[in-house]
Amino acid sequence: MTRFAILSAFALSSLIPVAALAQESATHRFIMEKSETGFVRMDVQTGEMSICTEQSGQLVCKISADERRAFEDSLSQLSGRVADLEARLDALDHADGSPGATDEAELDRALGTMEKMMRRFFGMVDELRKDYEDGPDVPPEPVPDRT
Repeated sequence: MTRFAILSAFALSSLIPVAALAQESATHRFIMEKSETGFVRMDVQTGEMSICTEQSGQLVCKISADERRAFEDSLSQLSGRVADLEARLDALDHADGSPGATDEAELDRALGTMEKMMRRFFGMVDELRKDYEDGPDVPPEPVPDRT
């Protein structure tokens, strides 16, 4: 028998117990069954199967062609989205011909805000200095003797 025939027979024979197990316990997602060449892992939620072999004391499972195709499709879609985002970012950076250029009005607003903040800060410093210098001549409180 070919490998495909073995897997097909295994899949058909295990559908009934899988359905029963899936109803019994929703916490167990995978079922492992021993096969001639290793193990077959079945995802009880999706029905996808993987062939697993033991290598160097570890169980290594190979993804099926359908899973690989879905993974590659997803990777391709994400790569396209990244390329689109990079192109949009690049277009924003070079909107007026120079990289990282900002709008003049935005720069003026930022500088105006900074100027206002600095004026208020130095105004508070001047008030504190005047209060300290012009304050009443009150002698400092004596330090208690702790001996």
